Amino acid sequence: MDIGINKKDREKIAHGLSSLLADSYTLYMMTHNFHWNVKGPMFNTLHLMFMQQYTEQWNALDLIAERIRALDFPAPGTYKEFVKLASIKEVDGVPKATEMIKLLVNAQETAARTARNLFPVVDKANDQPTMDLLTQRLNVHEKTAWMLRSLLEE
Repeated sequence: MDIGINKKDREKIAHGLSSLLADSYTLYMMTHNFHWNVKGPMFNTLHLMFMQQYTEQWNALDLIAERIRALDFPAPGTYKEFVKLASIKEVDGVPKATEMIKLLVNAQETAARTARNLFPVVDKANDQPTMDLLTQRLNVHEKTAWMLRSLLEE
């Protein structure tokens, strides 16, 4: 394979994207779980918001995995791999609505940090498609975290 990025750099990028994929999948599952289980006075608002968020997250999974494949590495695709690679930890039980929001803010910010940490190697490798993907993901995660944080204001 000769796309202008050496194998060592492609491997580093694919590993970083695999971590982002794992965080993204964990965030997807968390958001979908909260969509199903939210209760309380903000039910309708949160139920609909969470649905929009998990739908966006679901669509992003394919983009990240396909970029890993375009770099000629296998994309992780099992819970076992995701748990090992993810920075976001699964939530036990069913938290209250406000706690769900706090957990999602933290998870969105974690996913943003995971994406941002990959920029140095991507920049060094002159990998514009991955840079574009990371920029798009950062925009979504930072905006979503901001919107969720605004719900916690008194």
